[in-house]
Amino acid sequence: MSQQISSGNNIPLSEVYWSLVNKADKKFSKIRDLPFYERSRYENYFFKVFKVYTQLWKFQQENRQKLVEAGLKRWEIGEIASRIAQLYYGHYMRTSDAGYLSESYVFYEAILTREYFKEGLFQDLNIANKQLRFLARFLMVCLVLGRREMVHQLVDQFKRLIDECKRTFQETDFKEWKVVAQEIVRFLKSDTAFMNIRPLRYSPVLDSNFDAGTPRASRSLRLTDAILSSYYYNEVKYSELTLDSFRMLQCLEWEPSGSLYQSSGAKMGQNAPVGVARINSQSMNDPTLPPNPRKAVLYRPSITHFLAVLATICEELPSHGILLLYLSASGKNGQISSSPLSGRNATSGEENILRDFDSHIIKQERDPSLQITPSGQSLRQNSEDAISTPCGLSFGSHGLTGSSYIYPSDLVPFTRKPLFIIIDSDHSTVFKNICGAEKGEPAALLLSPSHAPPLISADFSRQPSGSLFTIFLTAPVQAFCLLSGISGSDMETDIFVKAEKLLSSSMNDWALTLATSDTLHPVWSQILKDPFLRRLLLRFIFCRAVLALYTPISNNKQNQPECFPSLPESLAPTAPAVQTAVLQMASVFGATSKFTLPQDITMLESL
Repeated sequence: MSQQISSGNNIPLSEVYWSLVNKADKKFSKIRDLPFYERSRYENYFFKVFKVYTQLWKFQQENRQKLVEAGLKRWEIGEIASRIAQLYYGHYMRTSDAGYLSESYVFYEAILTREYFKEGLFQDLNIANKQLRFLARFLMVCLVLGRREMVHQLVDQFKRLIDECKRTFQETDFKEWKVVAQEIVRFLKSDTAFMNIRPLRYSPVLDSNFDAGTPRASRSLRLTDAILSSYYYNEVKYSELTLDSFRMLQCLEWEPSGSLYQSSGAKMGQNAPVGVARINSQSMNDPTLPPNPRKAVLYRPSITHFLAVLATICEELPSHGILLLYLSASGKNGQISSSPLSGRNATSGEENILRDFDSHIIKQERDPSLQITPSGQSLRQNSEDAISTPCGLSFGSHGLTGSSYIYPSDLVPFTRKPLFIIIDSDHSTVFKNICGAEKGEPAALLLSPSHAPPLISADFSRQPSGSLFTIFLTAPVQAFCLLSGISGSDMETDIFVKAEKLLSSSMNDWALTLATSDTLHPVWSQILKDPFLRRLLLRFIFCRAVLALYTPISNNKQNQPECFPSLPESLAPTAPAVQTAVLQMASVFGATSKFTLPQDITMLESL
């Protein structure tokens, strides 16, 4: 096709190429700026943009030598590959299709292998910045994909490159890149190897595939969509992905077959990018698994943007679907707040320079502050009341009014569709007012404690690890260890495996209890067949029981999580079956002294 264009119209190949580059750049800029809530428009536009970049990529492959003779630089080829990788990653973030994430990795790895930005790296500041930007983006893909070895390799390369560039160029040109390096180092110190001793994703091998049988509810819902958003002042994050949102993102995806994490075994594919051995992306996905729920990860959203995304997803929610809404934030102004059940601390407040492909932050803020009363009615409060007694979650560090707050009343209109709401906040209790105020569909609510327990873990005090409540929902055994002061660095693998099996067995029993209960509310029975929501609910039961028996806080209700509607008494923290599971777990780790035994029964003899 390229030769026909050149010979038929006497247009030089270089002009055809640069015309394609300009066309691709314009379309890329447009799709990057599309807000998340315009999902149908994005879907249509993505394939148009991708078609242009496919044409551009093939054109430069077929005419590589002539274009190089005409002045094409290697870094310009790398720039095209990087754009394609960004397209794939951006599409993954909107669809949660792991195949696109794998393709993004393939292109980034090819750029790394071929060293497209090496030529002129220390002579041209522009090329140096392109290489740093490429490494930072590749880091994000590897982090989400779970390629930890590659993550550490890239971090070392990233830090070395910054140091070399500082010696070659003016140091002021790389101050912001140094902040990016500090972010990823801090992230990895928090998200340790112990926290990832097993995948956070749902694994058909490691997670029991419990069959709840015929649900007692009139319908069975599946998790099809999720909105994840976390904001705390100076919380642990990398770019626009916070640690808590990252863990929930991982928790709501399927763990594919082992081929996804093989570092070798690559195959040569047709039109393999940049001429290197290409991993077959089809072999990196497990066709036996259902699709991942679509997830919208929002970083510090304005309230108008958050509501627009929420409205769009609710509008598009299928009849058999349910939306998970995860909000982790403080009820206090961002400058002085800290997460409940967390060890977050404040460090540098500088903003990173990376602009995520899926970031669409709207600067306008709403002015009114609303509060929902126990009866479900909305009341307007003046700004002084909103500051002194906040009744929502703060998603911004600026402004003295409630314009950056998400209130329970903001969510009530969307209860016309099934919602599974998780609130991780020191003001989580105000959201229980949603229960009974719904507009059509009873909402399921999991609410964190409003006060943090005294943590005695050496690991946790040394480095903040995110919200403990979120860790309980995503990595419950690790959360138990953090709470009990058990060091993950000294733990033997067989002890952890024993604890995992014990918890899995207990959760199986609890799931059976739920499935056969005559008093289980339909809100819970209708989600038992969904593996993600069922696992979250069972882990909540474990979290509630652990905190109820944890000696320093066992008599303080403010340190207990809540769920609405209530669960059967047979799974309450006082239930013998639940208490036994906690004490057995404590016995495995030698931590029974940290938990208060009930007065009416003794269970240590049976451990």
